[in-house]
Amino acid sequence: MEHPSQKPINVLMIEDNPSDVLLTQEAFNSSPQYPITLHAASDGVAGLDFLKKRGIYSTSATPSLVLLDLNLPQKTGFEVLEEVRNTPEICYIPIIILSTSTNFQEVRRCYELGANSYIAKPVDFEEFVNLTYWLQQFWFRGCILPSYEEAKYAEPSMY
Repeated sequence: MEHPSQKPINVLMIEDNPSDVLLTQEAFNSSPQYPITLHAASDGVAGLDFLKKRGIYSTSATPSLVLLDLNLPQKTGFEVLEEVRNTPEICYIPIIILSTSTNFQEVRRCYELGANSYIAKPVDFEEFVNLTYWLQQFWFRGCILPSYEEAKYAEPSMY
């Protein structure tokens, strides 16, 4: 059986700030536990197109994890989250809200809509690297992901 660290793990980041996407890619590269292929969509519509494999994304990989910003053009993160959770083909994909907002109503609304977690974006690079390390430990080592492709390569939990 192929070890999960030998198979690239697809992560979709739906984020309109290219600097945040670059920072996330650099942070994943700085804490390389698993080979991560970071895909990016710059607005809510493109993110949904990627997830639903529409248009230019018809052959896109199904991500094992989604990092979702809330303040997006065209469709907000709330709208994306709600639509994903109401689409049977993709409703199982874990979604982590990664936002600068710590507004209680927004946090609560995200959980009500089915977010798996809500994380305030770290402000410095070292904190971002620590966050990506933690994300990889939790989601790719500690959890068995619901997609068939990831589940068949899952290793037993270390916990």
